[in-house]
Amino acid sequence: MFGTNLKVLSRAYPSVSDLSRRLGINRTQLNRYLSGESFPRPDVLDRICTFFDVDARILLEPVETLTRTTQVLNSPYLADFMGAAAVRVPEESFPSGFYRFSRRSFIDESQFSVGLIHVLRNDGMTFVRGFEPKEAMRQQGLPSDARTREYRGYVTRQEDGIAFVIARHNVMTCSFNYLSRVPSFENNFWVGYSTRTIRETVTTARITRMAFEYLAQDSASILAAARSSGFHGADDLLPFHKRLLQIDEPFR
Repeated sequence: MFGTNLKVLSRAYPSVSDLSRRLGINRTQLNRYLSGESFPRPDVLDRICTFFDVDARILLEPVETLTRTTQVLNSPYLADFMGAAAVRVPEESFPSGFYRFSRRSFIDESQFSVGLIHVLRNDGMTFVRGFEPKEAMRQQGLPSDARTREYRGYVTRQEDGIAFVIARHNVMTCSFNYLSRVPSFENNFWVGYSTRTIRETVTTARITRMAFEYLAQDSASILAAARSSGFHGADDLLPFHKRLLQIDEPFR
């Protein structure tokens, strides 16, 4: 049963070599586990269980019964469509660290929202975290405390980029976002769009272009981006952000 379960879990990875490297287990030994010829020591079993987010029942029960019911994307129904293969975003495709972003405001189309977002990895998955501008919350009649402004989301791979869904606490609001990398001197820009899950209205947009700039862990750039977060006019946008947003061109 352990070998069968390990085969199922390993389908999300391109090769046994890749998986053995991620697990820190010799490839020959991993092949022995996969074929059922050998069982791991307790410490190695714990490492495997932690990596795949399962428990020691992997030795005795089908893996389909071991995924947590709260993990929707890893449910057996979606595992082959939106499971581990989709959420394991390579570091080189979308590095961990801080990003400055710019997009047209959904509330006031004459203004642009500039902010800071953090990309982090945990248990092989990629997450994003940030805060809505205080002014945006006030204009919607919402509290502007940090907890209410905070949003988080998860990142998935796409054919030519990445996508992420973000929400505030208790899914009060939600957005879908797509980005693809832009060839540049430092290869640190992405462009795409952001969409809001709201009803159609005649006064506000539900989709707009968005630009991301990777700041890595550069403290000076991160602090500068944090201080500049909020609403800005078109003339205040950074030149390359403004170019990527194509502010005079309709979105298609």
